[in-house]
Formats: sequence, C-alpha cells, structure tokens
Amino acid sequence: MLNALRRDPDSADARWLIVFLHGYGSNGADLMSFADFWQGSMPTVAFVAPDAPTATADGGYQWIGKRPGSDPRLYDDAVAAQAGVDEFIDGELQRLGLDASRLALVGFSQGTVMALHAGLRRKAAPAAILGYGGGLVGRERLAAEITARPPVMLINGELDELAPVYGMHVAVKALSEAGVVAAGQALPGLGHAVNADALILGGRFLLSAFAYRERHGG
Repeated sequence: MLNALRRDPDSADARWLIVFLHGYGSNGADLMSFADFWQGSMPTVAFVAPDAPTATADGGYQWIGKRPGSDPRLYDDAVAAQAGVDEFIDGELQRLGLDASRLALVGFSQGTVMALHAGLRRKAAPAAILGYGGGLVGRERLAAEITARPPVMLINGELDELAPVYGMHVAVKALSEAGVVAAGQALPGLGHAVNADALILGGRFLLSAFAYRERHGG
C-alpha cells in the first residue's frame, strides 16, 4: 500500500474524492498544497495524495521512469504502474464509501501521464481528469484500450521546457479522436509549474464536472 496524506472534507461526509498524482522526484505533500487552494469551494470533497512507489536517486519518488517524452518505454512504465494506482484508488473509494464515478484524478508532470493512463482504463469513468504539465503516452493504442471517457482538462505553461505545450495539443487531439471531451489551456509566462491561474482554471473545471455528474449521474 502506498504512503499517502489524507484530508477529510469540511462537511460530515465525503461526496467526492480527489486523488493527486505528483511529478518526478516529488511526493504527495507537494500536490496536497492544491487542496489548500480548493477546499473552501469544495466542502464535500476528500483529498488524498499518495507517494509514488519507487524512490528516486535524487530524492522523492516516481511513478514511471525519467525518460524523454518521445521514449516508447514510458508507455511500458505506465502499464506496469497502473495496477498499483488502481488498487490504491479503489481502496480509498472503499474507505470513504464512494462509488467509483465520484472520483477525480489530478496530476502534475508524470502524475498527469498516470492520471490519463489509469483514468481512461478504469471500469467506471471518473468524474474528471485534470492534468498539469504532462501528456499522454501510447496514444496510438488508446482507441483499442480505452474503457472510460471522463472529461479531461490539460493545463500547460507556454514556457514549459520539460513538457512542451505542443504535447498538450497532441494529447487533446488524440483524446478527442477517442471520443473523450477534452480541452487544453496554455498559460503564457508559465514554465513547468502550477500557479494561481492554473489552480483557478483547474478548480472551476472540477466543480463543473462534479455538478454535471450530480445532475446526470454516471
């Protein structure tokens, strides 16, 4: 089982679960800081931020290898990590007594890679996937493997050198072609990071996705 930070909702019972998936060399605490920004407008949401299973040589943890975005081995890494991510998510949903459709995945960098890879292959579609500074691996296999089509929003800094904004556009195109409602937003002046504007946009997207799921169900 993965080590994780957890934050209960402000209300008595959780109605939604947001799982944060961090980037290379980081940990769950890094992305749990997003909850500081969002919790006031999300009183029925429980937040959980696991540490990835593999320690890195320079500190922190990783979900997949540190490889160039074009390296085909990234897909193999994501496949290998998927079962552990799914097991953790399922355990958290069970702990909170929530249906699998009341899940949102939020990732940064390689955490976005894993949020997309795992989220699009779950048995029940999450309510939303939000990704910062990361993209899609194995997009040529997506049409054959996709089992869930949650709405997706990708947010990328225009100055991001580690995850160039071009990759966001490629991912949105591939997702749309696979029948996913997907949008991308490039933020001027932003590098490989998440700023207040990115958190505002992401928070609005998540709240909209939750409201839609409340009205229309799974």
